[in-house]
Amino acid sequence: MNDRSGDRRIPLGILGKPFGVKGYIFLRYYGDNQENIKDFDELYIDEWHCLEIDEVLISNKKLSIKLKGIEDRNNAESLRNKEVYVLESNLPPLGEGEYYWFQLENLKVINNNRQDSKKIKIPLCCDEKYALDLISLSKKLNISRNGIIDLHLNKEYYCYMTGFIAGMPFLGDIHESIRVGRLQTPRVKVPKGSIGITEQFCNIYTFESPGGWNIIGNTPLKVFDKLNLNSPSLIKPGDRVSFYKITKQEYLNWNE
Repeated sequence: MNDRSGDRRIPLGILGKPFGVKGYIFLRYYGDNQENIKDFDELYIDEWHCLEIDEVLISNKKLSIKLKGIEDRNNAESLRNKEVYVLESNLPPLGEGEYYWFQLENLKVINNNRQDSKKIKIPLCCDEKYALDLISLSKKLNISRNGIIDLHLNKEYYCYMTGFIAGMPFLGDIHESIRVGRLQTPRVKVPKGSIGITEQFCNIYTFESPGGWNIIGNTPLKVFDKLNLNSPSLIKPGDRVSFYKITKQEYLNWNE
């Protein structure tokens, strides 16, 4: 998503309900470190409407912001559920070998044969309760729901990176026939274990999080274990991942 100068807008989060009466508003941040919001002086909403950040508050893991010109609760309420963006040119520089996920779009996979790389099989339940976007995807792509799942299952994926939220794997490349953009209206809460697709990537939500990916199912497998301090991520960059289908009953009876 670019403006007239070619600078790209990068989704940062979703504005929530007002906080207090002085124009503060909660922000459901997409990343895993809320402190990073302090790197930005301005946010964009709608059609390139720019709002300057006056103040950032983080308390009990809840993030709220004060935007210039938003002076009361009614003003803040008018922004509820709007997605906010930052300009790519304003993103903090990364270290050597680090990338933002959008920078990996449309890249080819080159396997450097990491010696400790693994092949991992992930159970996937596509019951309607968990496949939140499968019906709409079927209509958009003109492919049956079973056809979408079959195309997804008949691939082995390469883990490019993990990030965005802790341990979330970015897996590529999905079949060209089922490549779609992000949801126009991101969800405030995507359930833990949800498996989403967008552009060339598939991912697995390791925690409940806001998100705009198209959800095709859910896995009962614990992909990130924060109690395992030595190796919390099941899937690491360089690993190969495939999916297999399970029933709703198998999902409910899953016991690790």
